[in-house]
Amino acid sequence: MRAGESLTERIEVWGPWAGLQLSHNTGIAFGIGIPEPWQTLLIGTALVLLLFFAWKERASKWKSAAFGLILGGALGNIADRLLDGRVTDYFQIYSFPIFNVADSAITIGATILILNTFFDA
Repeated sequence: MRAGESLTERIEVWGPWAGLQLSHNTGIAFGIGIPEPWQTLLIGTALVLLLFFAWKERASKWKSAAFGLILGGALGNIADRLLDGRVTDYFQIYSFPIFNVADSAITIGATILILNTFFDA
């Protein structure tokens, strides 16, 4: 049984604002579906570009941490997708699309990169 498969109904953590709810995502970000082989090509291209920029921009600790979070999240989602062509999501915050830990790592890493660009830390 895969992680989260026993989650059969939404579990409230903080009333209607936050909870655990099982969802399977066969698309890319926010469940956007792109026909194959374009989706695989897009994911692969994004991963190659990420590796390129991570290698090129490894100067600061903040950028290294950000790229590590993004790369770790991307590889986590890819590994999950390899099992059956979908990603398992389970965190639900209000009306935002359901997401997982890997998605959070990608989002936090991207936020760090954006803030680092503005504040040049």
